[in-house]
Amino acid sequence: MKRWKLWLPLALFAFAAGLSLYRLSVPGDGFVRSQMIGQKLPDFQLPAATEGMPGLSAQDFTDGKPRLLNFFGSWCAPCQQEAPHLEALARAGAEIHGVALRDRPDDVAAFLRQYGNPFTQIGSDTDLRVQLLMGSSGVPETYVIAGDGTILHQHIGDIRAEHVPMLLQKLRAAR
Repeated sequence: MKRWKLWLPLALFAFAAGLSLYRLSVPGDGFVRSQMIGQKLPDFQLPAATEGMPGLSAQDFTDGKPRLLNFFGSWCAPCQQEAPHLEALARAGAEIHGVALRDRPDDVAAFLRQYGNPFTQIGSDTDLRVQLLMGSSGVPETYVIAGDGTILHQHIGDIRAEHVPMLLQKLRAAR
């Protein structure tokens, strides 16, 4: 009877190691995909994240024009790295709305001064309610939203130069 107590920790360790090895061998990026893809934006209304920029609501995405919705934080290093690529998207004609997460207005303003401002509107989500409603897994994260408010695509992680053409294509296809 006491022998199984000796083997139990080894069996549990072997099971955990085997499960870990299996997960490493299965293709995937390890990110949690939003269950909101293909659905309408949840209803929300966010105050402005900084002076001089309008806040953001779900209604801002229902005028027939597809847009990008970017979740970011001034405190987020990958958000700083993606800033030039958001600028490139804006220069190419993409309209980008932002949601600043857990940020102070002064910090958002300093971020925009330092890294550029590709946003037409920025809402402040201090309690992460909208981020959770969207099924977002972190920052930065960008969504392609159709002109009727339907969520079409989720880009997890920072936007890099190689992602810009794909996001522009998805915006064109959403027209």
